Amino acid sequence: MSPYLIDLSERVGATAAEAGLALAITELSSLPMWWAPLLIPALAAAKGGLAGFLGRKDTAAMLPARTDPASRL
Repeated sequence: MSPYLIDLSERVGATAAEAGLALAITELSSLPMWWAPLLIPALAAAKGGLAGFLGRKDTAAMLPARTDPASRL
């Protein structure tokens, strides 16, 4: 698989997971549904922070260094 498609699939998957989690949080916590779009960027920031521990240290990608396209630069 090309590095572009690997990076794209990680980003699309993370965005879908963040949106789904935001919707679940609003449903389970009885927050109004309009909070979901406000939670998505917060979840994306949390994912970026977690990626610093899981992925390559100088990127916000969670991909391991062997599959991270930025590692090949």
